[in-house]
Amino acid sequence: MIELIHLVKRFGELTAVNDISLTVPKGEFFAVLGPNAAGKTTTIKILAGLIKPTSGSARVAGFDVQTHPLEARRRLAYVPDFPFLYEKLTPWEFFRFIAQIFQMDTARVEPAARKLVARFSLEPYLNKPIEGLSHGTRQRIAIVSALLHDPEVFVIDEPMVGLDPHHARVVKDVLKERSVAGMTVFLSTHQLSVAEEMADRIAIIHQGRIVALGTWDELRRLSGATGPLEAVFLALTGDQTPAPRNGDG
Repeated sequence: MIELIHLVKRFGELTAVNDISLTVPKGEFFAVLGPNAAGKTTTIKILAGLIKPTSGSARVAGFDVQTHPLEARRRLAYVPDFPFLYEKLTPWEFFRFIAQIFQMDTARVEPAARKLVARFSLEPYLNKPIEGLSHGTRQRIAIVSALLHDPEVFVIDEPMVGLDPHHARVVKDVLKERSVAGMTVFLSTHQLSVAEEMADRIAIIHQGRIVALGTWDELRRLSGATGPLEAVFLALTGDQTPAPRNGDG
């Protein structure tokens, strides 16, 4: 479960997040859309505990990210659009390192990793230094490492960046399966098609505020727009540059 309570973040005179309140229940697949500089990534970084809000609060599985950071982070996984990996390590070494951080039972680590490695087709790369691997392969490594400890809440920013169509499908399938099993997924994307296909509910953020919230059908009715999804997005944001359907924008 995720709770954002009157969340505000200012950078000097710029208000990047402007009084956002939101609850995402356990097991929901939730997507956030918005134009560039709408406040999506700032909201995610607050939720992940990377930056402090100017006011308001964020909670993960009932724990305030600022006042109980360790309890919140034990239950959270976060994958940014360009994840940081320790490049001198091999994927296997990196997975073991992440398992130690989350204090996983040693007996659980290899079976959990093996299952995910097979699903994400990472076997050929397990003993190669990460620094020599492609961006798409690194993205898959980051996602596997984030799923390894069975997080209650999974936060991911632009998950399809650098992935080929096959592995983009794998990511969608795995996240949807985990969501159905009870993991809360909070996904930020520019891709309308991803949100339409995957999300139980969608929030559209514009100029730091949530301007619309609901299922795609509810957003269509709210916008009054007809035609493609881009028309719905434009009607709700007033933005003149539609979010791309197939690019990372």
